[in-house]
Amino acid sequence: MVALMVLVGVAVLAAFAALHWYAWRRLVRDTTAGPGFARRAGTVVFVAAPLTMFAALVAERTGAPFLLQRVLAWPGFLWMALSLYLLLALIVGELARPLLRRWVERKERVEAAPEGEKAAPAPAPVTAPEPAPVTAPEPAPEKKITAPSRRLFVSRIVGGTAAAVAAGTVGYGTYGVLRGPKVKRVTVPLAKLPRAAHGFRIAVVSDIHLGPILGRGFTQRVVDTVNATQPDLIAVVGDLVDGSVEHLAPAAAPLAGMRARHGAYFVTGNHEYFSGAEQWVDHVRELGLHPLRNARTELPGFDLAGVDDVAGEDEGKGPDFAKALGDRDRSRASVLLAHQPVVIHDAVEHGVDLQLSGHTHGGQLWPGNLIADLANPTLAGLERYGDTQLYVTRGAGAWGPPVRVGAPSDITVVELASRRA
Repeated sequence: MVALMVLVGVAVLAAFAALHWYAWRRLVRDTTAGPGFARRAGTVVFVAAPLTMFAALVAERTGAPFLLQRVLAWPGFLWMALSLYLLLALIVGELARPLLRRWVERKERVEAAPEGEKAAPAPAPVTAPEPAPVTAPEPAPEKKITAPSRRLFVSRIVGGTAAAVAAGTVGYGTYGVLRGPKVKRVTVPLAKLPRAAHGFRIAVVSDIHLGPILGRGFTQRVVDTVNATQPDLIAVVGDLVDGSVEHLAPAAAPLAGMRARHGAYFVTGNHEYFSGAEQWVDHVRELGLHPLRNARTELPGFDLAGVDDVAGEDEGKGPDFAKALGDRDRSRASVLLAHQPVVIHDAVEHGVDLQLSGHTHGGQLWPGNLIADLANPTLAGLERYGDTQLYVTRGAGAWGPPVRVGAPSDITVVELASRRA
């Protein structure tokens, strides 16, 4: 098993190196006339940037000094996103390259074509002596673009366009994350919900991912956005942090300002188990949130339950549906907080009416949504599984690159509707 993992790791690294070599070749070697400062500088970037990316990943996972994490995170994680869109743009550029080459060749032929023979002079009168023949000077040869120069021109056009598209995509995606999530509103009818609970509003917040990039200012924007919706209840459904309480307690502090009539509740996500889940559960309790660890509470009109994330199974603290839901009165409506959508089948088995989840980020970086869609029963939005409905938010923040493309961040206000109203 270990040998297989090593082989897979080597294969992944080899593929990663090959893709970067391809990008270096198209963006650096093919766009420079020869060895010089530009080529050396570009080569340094294509060596240093991926090394910084790996260093940022390792520093985050190993709990390196937080200052070092912050220094590595911005360039390292931004390169992760930028390299993806550089490769995609260059692949599209390969399709355009032969068309552009033919256009340049056609333009050269038009410019090199002769202008036509000049008209012969009119004959002189018979009485006049014939002038001595005048030899016209040879026309200067047309300057033509040589084959290497043509290749250089085409490579610069394709490479420059690819770089501009990738940088623009990542720049806009970064802006979308840093400005904070937008509010999305969804109405979910529940058959068992009493008329008195009609219109109950739950603000669903997931995947904030506080860490070396997203800090206290980002948390405050999330809290302000949530409070502005004036919800009846706040549900923080996991992946709050990427780091220890020691490093991120100041960043999480604004969570104490969350306000809802029935309070704020919290369940663990998989990233809490990379960051010290027990310490974070204790800390969010100190901030005024109510952790639901395989537990439930009765609210006016419905039961609210929460389960630990499946990542906790490695520590013997995964989801326990029997403990959270086993002995409840099934005539009452129930809402379950569970970080990952994959537990929906357990929710169906235990008669849950509505499951609220996150985890997927909606794919975060297109075309990553295609992969995330295969790994999750629902990528984003509201779907029904038997008598159970599942709502998945795209999340408020971002993991790794602070970039979203094709999957805008959101805080969702889920309004429960009674069919008896």
